[in-house]
Amino acid sequence: MNLKELYQEIILDHGKNPRNLRKSENFNKDAKGHNPLCGDNVHIFLKLDENKKIEDISFEGSGCAISMASASIMTELLSGKNENQTKEIVSDFLEMIKKKDILESKNLNENEKTKLMCLSGVKKYPMRVKCATLAWHTLTSAVNNDQVDLNVEKL
Repeated sequence: MNLKELYQEIILDHGKNPRNLRKSENFNKDAKGHNPLCGDNVHIFLKLDENKKIEDISFEGSGCAISMASASIMTELLSGKNENQTKEIVSDFLEMIKKKDILESKNLNENEKTKLMCLSGVKKYPMRVKCATLAWHTLTSAVNNDQVDLNVEKL
């Protein structure tokens, strides 16, 4: 299996069987995001402990396979990370999805980087970048306590 096939398999798996697709119990941060260009919607739920470590992260929403796969992968990779690690991973992912060819995060192991790299091909399709980044921008809003509904069309 070549790398392109592996990436497609990861996206299809997470798109069809999203992980953490539920509403977290006792969440203490949340935010909603919407992409009106294609109809993707996501609501991110976080439960942070007193040290700002992610005890639980989940999402509800609907959208294309890229949007759902991205949200699913994000929730898997960020569970257990602290706020600084989370911000660094989000920043690295957003840079990679828009312009860089690799992930440089020291807070992800090689398997985790491979999962995220499966979304790197969307940079060739600007409309799909918004699908892949919706959950990530919404997570940032939740962490920063921005209570407005995020509209990625404006990003």
